[in-house]
Amino acid sequence: MANPLSTLGIIHTIISVAPIVAGLYSFSKYAAIVPKSNSGRIYILTLFLSAITSFGLSSTGGFNAGHAIGIIAMAAVIFSIVIGKLGWFGRLNRYLQALSMSFTFFLLMIPGINETLSRLPPSSPIGNGPDSPPVQTVTAIWAVIFLAGICLQAFIMHRRAGSSALPA
Repeated sequence: MANPLSTLGIIHTIISVAPIVAGLYSFSKYAAIVPKSNSGRIYILTLFLSAITSFGLSSTGGFNAGHAIGIIAMAAVIFSIVIGKLGWFGRLNRYLQALSMSFTFFLLMIPGINETLSRLPPSSPIGNGPDSPPVQTVTAIWAVIFLAGICLQAFIMHRRAGSSALPA
């Protein structure tokens, strides 16, 4: 039987769904999470809230990999915003910004994969933590999807090079 969620765990889970929805919407509309768009702003805000609320959660009683993932995701968002404003990398800015934001979406899903597979179905969860084979398998599949996705994203951005569909 899976451990029940605490009140903070429930709040964190609800908050964590919002960046997934905003990210998927942004990917479908722009082929990227565009920080300047409304969906991009919602994504960034709720990603930060999700990461911050995760710091109050820990099955191990202290700092864990999920917390580190949250910090890395927040740093990648900040990097994406900074390169978008400062233009340090010239023509690569758009690609690096899109890659950084896609990387945050990839990272956001990793703890979600672990928690979902370690809690569902409630009577007999599929996995039992990040080291269980089902969780590792799904995480590996997610990594392949991410790699294929960023290649497709770069291709789409290259094809739209003359358009403003993906603003930096």
